[in-house]
Amino acid sequence: MNILILLDFAGVAVFAATGALAASRKQLDIVGFVFLACVTGIGGGTFRDLVLGHVPVTWVRNPEYLLICAATAVLLYFTAHMMESRYRILLWLDAVGLAAFCAMGAAVGLKATGSPAIAIVTGMATATFGGILRDVLAEEKSVLLRPEIYVSAAAAGSALYTIADAAGAVPGLSALLAMALAFAIRGGALIFGWTMPSYRARAGRNEAELLRDGIVSPPPGQSR
Repeated sequence: MNILILLDFAGVAVFAATGALAASRKQLDIVGFVFLACVTGIGGGTFRDLVLGHVPVTWVRNPEYLLICAATAVLLYFTAHMMESRYRILLWLDAVGLAAFCAMGAAVGLKATGSPAIAIVTGMATATFGGILRDVLAEEKSVLLRPEIYVSAAAAGSALYTIADAAGAVPGLSALLAMALAFAIRGGALIFGWTMPSYRARAGRNEAELLRDGIVSPPPGQSR
């Protein structure tokens, strides 16, 4: 079993754990644990496979991915209450999963298309889509809406994978370098609050201001 397959299994397990932790925070039953674990663990890979036209998708061809998610969910159903700060653990496990999946996603995209640009996109999608789905379904604050760097960490790791591959590095070394960079950036963001520059322009006008400035018309029967 090569390092990329190991990374894929590890990433699935870690992301599944974040889904199960989100379920524990919402006090769901064991079915909810398994559902969120599966959606989070295989969501990014499923999106990547559909974009690349790889059907049936990976977990249909290899059901062990589902078994990994389910086993992780059951384990955490009985142990999550022992953890002191589940949301903090969720964020750090998410960082580990992001690092593993950005490398794996970039490798799959590069092998399928030969395009570095597509590899970076598939690396980003694989690393972030599952976590986004988890937060939406669990009604948690989305990692995309947190101020710390998130998607950019996956992009940097994916880009480094393609650069290392172009330089002739073996896939295992390329993956380890990509993981280290992505985890360092995301970890630094969690510890030090690193952020990307935010949009600083004037806020958009509200409805009253739009009516006042004649940009929109008032409802029928209502004067300005």
